[in-house]
Amino acid sequence: MADLHVHSDRLEIHLTAAEKVLAFKREDLVLPRESIRSVSITEDPWIWIRGIRAPGAAVPLTLAIGTWKFHGGKDFLLIKGKQRAAVVIDLEGEEYSRVIMSTPHAAKLIETLRVDINDIAVDGEIID
Repeated sequence: MADLHVHSDRLEIHLTAAEKVLAFKREDLVLPRESIRSVSITEDPWIWIRGIRAPGAAVPLTLAIGTWKFHGGKDFLLIKGKQRAAVVIDLEGEEYSRVIMSTPHAAKLIETLRVDINDIAVDGEIID
């Protein structure tokens, strides 16, 4: 599973060698914190997928790794398994419009990013 490193100015997603092969990606993802528009936690990351795989690897409801292109942009997916929570990170002004990543540490990641409570959503619903 990818390693996450949160710095004061960026979030780094270090992909494993296998993830890089499946995603057809040579580099790790680096997301500037000022580009993060919102962060959501979802128990069903599969409903967030939009567009078509191009390039990447997919096994329905089991694995989605790589780039998904949709009308108006592209997303990066790193979704594994059926029962794992995921983080949905919406970006502005970056190569990807959205990064969807399954992780057992979703809540901890949001806490570490120190996203304003008004920006945290669970399955698209704002937490009060």
